[in-house]
Amino acid sequence: MAIIFIVVAATDSYALAGALTAVGSIVVGAAEVFWSRQADRRGQAKILFLAVPTRVISFVIFVILVSKDAPIWTWFVSLIIAESTAINAGGMVRRRWLHILKNDPDDSDGHLVNTAYSWEAMVDEFVFILGPVVATNCAVNISPSAGILAGLIFLIIGLPSLAAMKSTEPPAQPANEEEPHPAVLRNRIVQSIVIPCAFLGGFFGAIGITVVGFAEEKDSAASTGWLLAIWAVGSAVAALVNGVIKFQSAHATRFLIYLVGLSLGTLPLLFVDSIAVLAVALFVNGLFIAPLIVNAYGTVENAVPAGQITEALTWVIAGMPLGAAISSALAGIVIDNAGARSAFWVPLGFMFAAMVATLPYLSTYRAAIGYAQPRD
Repeated sequence: MAIIFIVVAATDSYALAGALTAVGSIVVGAAEVFWSRQADRRGQAKILFLAVPTRVISFVIFVILVSKDAPIWTWFVSLIIAESTAINAGGMVRRRWLHILKNDPDDSDGHLVNTAYSWEAMVDEFVFILGPVVATNCAVNISPSAGILAGLIFLIIGLPSLAAMKSTEPPAQPANEEEPHPAVLRNRIVQSIVIPCAFLGGFFGAIGITVVGFAEEKDSAASTGWLLAIWAVGSAVAALVNGVIKFQSAHATRFLIYLVGLSLGTLPLLFVDSIAVLAVALFVNGLFIAPLIVNAYGTVENAVPAGQITEALTWVIAGMPLGAAISSALAGIVIDNAGARSAFWVPLGFMFAAMVATLPYLSTYRAAIGYAQPRD
């Protein structure tokens, strides 16, 4: 969102903002998988201390180039460099939970892992609540670039702090050339989650830029952060409930149920005509998000060896930026030409595509459900 604010302020073009977001999202998807694979093999701390300084410096350069009205191609280059050091901190933290709980006798059925994942999902949503509010207020009340700079401050504090927590860091597992594991993405269970989640990323990307555009059209740009925060509150509430329930069904079963639920929960967005109605619709929609992501993670972590878990967890969201890349650009074009209300068809279309993407994997889901049933 911070990128959207600074680019729109400089150019008044949602299409360009969407294009930059799209390119950055594609780079993020590839970068997070690469760094997660390196974290599995070399250890998380080494990777964090290497990537964070490069990311901070590159984003500062991006802000300077946009603020000084440098040629647009330089914006793309600097953003690509910055996003090439993107780290999936959420995947690293979830890997640490698995490392801590793997020998816990109280977690023989995996319910503590579900609780841990739900806790992390709730924390993610609180970050998502704080982030848009901070970014919006900084961009509107200080300067368009202040949102990005505020995010960098959190980055500088958060990731080195995670790297310093050596007691929870899982041991590095270097690649075994004599007995190599198959590539993570060749695993059909992983595929069955990653591909629908790529379209889910398209849903997220389209919602983000469309909410910004809708608020601008209603002369209420400052409400953007609060609208996205309300969306995140719905997800956080669902994460809390999901974490306290000891489910008997498999993660794959719940993943499919929540995917359908989120698709149906997107329909009300087509009928919003005010900021207040949009807030209610976003809250209801958010109720399906965290449980969906929790069960996506739960499905893939059971499907790969320990030495590939961080990478597998990252693949869950690595496809999302690709979907967001397409949807952000598409939604930006629709907003510029037909208005933000029409652009809400874009996220609905991506949710429909996510459901269609599950059809080739119905037998895979059945196998995953049968495999996981005794554990969860």
